[in-house]
Amino acid sequence: MDQEFLTARQAATALGVSRSTLYAYVSRGMLRSEAVPGDPRARRYGRAEVERLLSRKALRRDPEGSVPTALDWGTPVLESAITLIEGGRLFYRGHDALLLARRWSVEEVAALLWTGDSEDSTHLFAADRAPQVELPAAADRLEPVERCQVALPLAAVDDFAAWDLRPSALALTGARIVRLLISVVSGRATSPAGLVASLDQDARPGAAAALRGALILCADHELNVSSFTARCVASAESTLYDVVGAGLGALRGRRHGGCSSQVEALMREIEGAGEVRRVLADRLRRGEEIPGFGHPLYPAGDPRAKLLLELAGAVRGGAATLEPIDRLITAARALIGEEPTVDVALVALARVLELPPGGPVALFALGRSLGWIGQAIEQYGTGRLIRPRARYSGPRQGEA
Repeated sequence: MDQEFLTARQAATALGVSRSTLYAYVSRGMLRSEAVPGDPRARRYGRAEVERLLSRKALRRDPEGSVPTALDWGTPVLESAITLIEGGRLFYRGHDALLLARRWSVEEVAALLWTGDSEDSTHLFAADRAPQVELPAAADRLEPVERCQVALPLAAVDDFAAWDLRPSALALTGARIVRLLISVVSGRATSPAGLVASLDQDARPGAAAALRGALILCADHELNVSSFTARCVASAESTLYDVVGAGLGALRGRRHGGCSSQVEALMREIEGAGEVRRVLADRLRRGEEIPGFGHPLYPAGDPRAKLLLELAGAVRGGAATLEPIDRLITAARALIGEEPTVDVALVALARVLELPPGGPVALFALGRSLGWIGQAIEQYGTGRLIRPRARYSGPRQGEA
């Protein structure tokens, strides 16, 4: 057994539990297992993940002594009624997110996240509430998410109502911000026909359903780093413009939404080399990760990716365009036994829709902005400042 992996017996021993309890951890999404190469009946467990789970157990036994690891995949630090990830499924306020992605509009899901009532979507997204911003000429050199980062403070200057932090006012500000982001990414004013129509410029068969699915499936994912960042900013009672700007900064990181940029680069590498397995094997040989595969919260596979790949394939011409992505998924599944994450699916959809570079991250950002706003509204309502304490580890006075 490789040093970075443990057998079931070793993992159970390390955690101090029985084998049946170990398997229960996997079924509840607390721990991920994968097939052992050459022996599909056996499972192995990443040593790092076992150690993280052990740290969480230690935190429950000794909160004070376990502070250094509390925020690293630790126990929940905030209560929230917005999103639940349980049993390999994703729910928004008790609604299955996959069903919402098929049946609801983006506006309805936004209202559900922000106010708890999807029927609020009509007045929240009235057509005359979209801020207009003229970006500087230099912004043409930026990718879509970067242009959004430029546009937000420019729009905030004239939006005095953004300082009204009452729940009803916050939801209206959130709608203005989402319309602003859509217009910046699409390069044109938002359409009265709705947010998805504003993005679906070519109106290809199947494209609207795929775009709607992408925005809804990316809307929220519990306390990921960008959502936690958004809540921290909201707890300081900054405006939603600052909240969304901070969320964008966190999302672009390589270990968050920026992973889709790594998948884009991987696809370019594969297409240049012409052989998927060789490229992936070379990465493994160099000790590099294969981006976009395996999610610790979904040991059986990311359900968002599965649905989004299905929707992308249903776009006219999508099946043929996705052939290289399909080969990547097949090769990764055979080599490392992992399923694709939403990052791979976003790259697939961006290719089908012929989006420019940065398109997958832009789709992620547009969708996740709905969640940041919802998380922020919930945080404003607590009236509490998020202010963790630090355990000092530097020199004391006179020791430096």
